[in-house]
Amino acid sequence: MILRRWSSRIRTAERDAYAAYIEETGGADYGSTPGNLGFQMLFRDLGDGTSEVTTLSWWRSLDDIRGFAGEDITVARYYPEDDRYLLDRPETVEHHEVVRNSLPF
Repeated sequence: MILRRWSSRIRTAERDAYAAYIEETGGADYGSTPGNLGFQMLFRDLGDGTSEVTTLSWWRSLDDIRGFAGEDITVARYYPEDDRYLLDRPETVEHHEVVRNSLPF
């Protein structure tokens, strides 16, 4: 199993709107891509009016991630309204091989 991790920052006041937006865009795309095992969205208030947002998506293989991200899986994938919310736009994502797992997938 492979974990794909992406992180950025948003305005804390837009947290609920951004969560709904991601559910409709990235979340829908994750769920419709063969080999995706699910995703999680995390928020961390940074105390300055911004929040860190992280998405974790779980995949069977790197080939399955290519079905979502394209041939270069290290490049972050963005959607048309992302610039409205994101304060940072990292160019890359991280991939981690899961070697132990107690989650139910």
